[in-house]
Amino acid sequence: MSCIALAGGKATRLGRDKAFENIGHSSLLHRVLACLSYYGGEITVVTAAKKLLPQLDDFPGLKITTDIYPNKGPLGGIHSGLTASNSLHNLVVACDMPFLNRAFMSYLMQLSDGFDIVIPRFNGMVEPLHAIYSKECLAAMEHLLNLGRLSLLQLLKLVRVRYVESEEIDKFDPEHLSFLNINTEADLERARKLLAANDGPDKELTSAL
Repeated sequence: MSCIALAGGKATRLGRDKAFENIGHSSLLHRVLACLSYYGGEITVVTAAKKLLPQLDDFPGLKITTDIYPNKGPLGGIHSGLTASNSLHNLVVACDMPFLNRAFMSYLMQLSDGFDIVIPRFNGMVEPLHAIYSKECLAAMEHLLNLGRLSLLQLLKLVRVRYVESEEIDKFDPEHLSFLNINTEADLERARKLLAANDGPDKELTSAL
């Protein structure tokens, strides 16, 4: 299985590129890639054309690709990552999730056989930027992109989906910190405080950073 990190967002709410923001001693993107590198497979970063990325020399095998359908949001980014990937199934995460949980991501991977998407669902909401996607989704994605229907919720109606419910998530991540993403200054401050407190989220990354 390969991994895809989405780093092409405009970060309009934060007002600057989230990928460069530091959490501890690492940029958000570096932190995400360090976690994904644990699995030893191919990693692809999807970004917008001409967009700069932080220094990523620690990841010599990293593949970087740009959006095939520019300005089409996460649906376009995931489509581009799947197109570039050499694997049928791919773990897709956003670049602004500083507390990814390896055990939980491994659990998602184990569920992928027979499904096109494996996606967490809690409080009536799904988390499409922390999920497994198959290349079997590409045709449906292209159909939606050509229609200008960019909601990932529309995609879920067209493919085989395995929802991972709250009780499953709670076994690995009861505080749901895996899904904490950085959209505002308050989110950034919270993440830094969690890390400074040396609480659970950072322990599994200590050896990777």
